[in-house]
Amino acid sequence: MTNDILLILPEIILALCAIAGLMAGAYGGQDALARPILWFISAALVAMALIVAGSSSTTLSGFNGTFVNDGFARFAKVVILISAACVLVMSEGYMKTRGLLRFEYPILVALSVVGMMVMVSAGDLMVLYMGLELQSLALYVVASLRRDSAKSTEAGLKYFVLGALSSGLLLYGASLIYGYAGTTLFSGIITTAQAGQISVGMLFGIVFLISGMAFKVSAVPFHMWTPDVYEGSPTPVTAFFATAPKVAAMALFARVLYDAFGNAVGDWQQVVAMLSVLSMFLGAVAAIGQTNIKRLMAYSSIAHMGYALMGLAAGSAFGVQAMLVYMAIYVTMNVGVFAFILLMEKDGAPVTDISALNMYSKNHPGRAFALLVLLFSLAGVPPFLGFFGKLYVLRAAYDGGLAWLAIAGVIASVVGAYYYLRIVFFMYFGDDKVDALDANRGGILGGFLIASAVIMVVGIINMFGVEGAAALAAATLVN
Repeated sequence: MTNDILLILPEIILALCAIAGLMAGAYGGQDALARPILWFISAALVAMALIVAGSSSTTLSGFNGTFVNDGFARFAKVVILISAACVLVMSEGYMKTRGLLRFEYPILVALSVVGMMVMVSAGDLMVLYMGLELQSLALYVVASLRRDSAKSTEAGLKYFVLGALSSGLLLYGASLIYGYAGTTLFSGIITTAQAGQISVGMLFGIVFLISGMAFKVSAVPFHMWTPDVYEGSPTPVTAFFATAPKVAAMALFARVLYDAFGNAVGDWQQVVAMLSVLSMFLGAVAAIGQTNIKRLMAYSSIAHMGYALMGLAAGSAFGVQAMLVYMAIYVTMNVGVFAFILLMEKDGAPVTDISALNMYSKNHPGRAFALLVLLFSLAGVPPFLGFFGKLYVLRAAYDGGLAWLAIAGVIASVVGAYYYLRIVFFMYFGDDKVDALDANRGGILGGFLIASAVIMVVGIINMFGVEGAAALAAATLVN
């Protein structure tokens, strides 16, 4: 039991930090301590990332195999923790200015991160569901944090209703798998689900399970909540949705497919490949007509999850490595882009219409160039780091015998480049008669924007070691 407790020590410490923040906020005079709590939780997230990164490199399991701590889980946890900390730090100014900096906000973020950490270490269908629901319940609340806004309330309600539906699909799939496998442990399911011997009932269970997880990564056709929730939520919350939960859900996807059904790749490969191609094309096409930058980023995320799923569909260790590299790059790009979106203000009010960026480079050349780098990277334009992320997943699909999927990915990438380049066109060649945005000081947000852009350029040298770490992580998952 002692070893089991040590195994989940980072999750326990983070949960205790959240409880301590809750007690301090509740007895410290409403939101008077909101800012210190936010910085305390941010520091705790970074500390947990350092602890997880420096922990034993061996694969350990506890609680009778229901919780797994391997290289794959540690890689995903570090990305989740760092991205959550970045978003919290970025959000302080925005939330404070608009009266949204309540002490509950960082606590809910911390609790959702605890759920994400449990998700990526799940070795059992029940533990998977517990982590998923802890993450989701906290996210439902933060989506509707702006209580005086009809759009924010709608975002939270829509996310909750559709999230409940996806949980139902996932639970039904889990119950079918349990009925046919006789166990909820991934280690027991994989021995039952041998290639060519999988029963029709278990196959239905896999499909329902994949459907539930596809909702969490906003893959088509389970994407309908994404644009409205992204638009209606406060912008820092949208930034959070676009980073840590996406990594957690994609890691969970990989954990289930390879740990529980690694012997039956042929049975789920085509399903994941179809989710991938539908997501890439819908995200690329639907974003073209968007004028609201938050909705545009929502469709962008749908397309990018399609590329990440391409890596999983490859059915190999290299495919998992490609997915991890892609997600790490994607999160870094998103942190920078959302830092820029948080800087978009006019007369002190947030602006989300991309037409407001007309001739932005004239007054803010540095920020405009940083955003150009990030948008080119998101579009997969060489030589930026985003290009190499796409190259990884395309190569993984081709090596996995899915050349048609790789070709579809290239076509979708070309189509999707349009809406990124349109923003660049506005910034450098737009109508200079449009009123300029506020010349606010960058501060922390400017720092994140510049840092993210620099990483996209400098990272092409050695990817800061992410490539090697992802390879080791994938090797522990795919034996």
